[in-house]
Amino acid sequence: MLKGFKDFLFRGNVIDLAVAVVMGTAFVAIVTAFTDGIVKPIIEIFGGTGDLGLGFRIVADKPATYVALGPIITAAINFVIIAAVVYFLLVLPASRAKKRWGKSDAQTENELLTEIRDLLAEGNKSSGGRHES
Repeated sequence: MLKGFKDFLFRGNVIDLAVAVVMGTAFVAIVTAFTDGIVKPIIEIFGGTGDLGLGFRIVADKPATYVALGPIITAAINFVIIAAVVYFLLVLPASRAKKRWGKSDAQTENELLTEIRDLLAEGNKSSGGRHES
């Protein structure tokens, strides 16, 4: 049982996944600091004069009904920044590298059907042309 666990831990993709999670967490912290320090104050310019920032109250006399729009906008900007970095620095270069240096395993339908036909023809020749049912 421990050998199986050890094998699982030392697989290359598990270690790569752990590194990716740690790096992703660190990157999220950087983007969050950027949006909290720069983007959020810019968004708050458009808010009211109160300390609550950009948002509105559902019921005017109840502070508990305040809907804060600033954190929602900040989270959306965080998401867009992270998605853009992941796409442009990881996904796009990886797909270009795969196109350039990766070998194509994809076959067209005609190539696949031709290969199946040839294999069936070879099978029929080796069995003497008889079919067993």
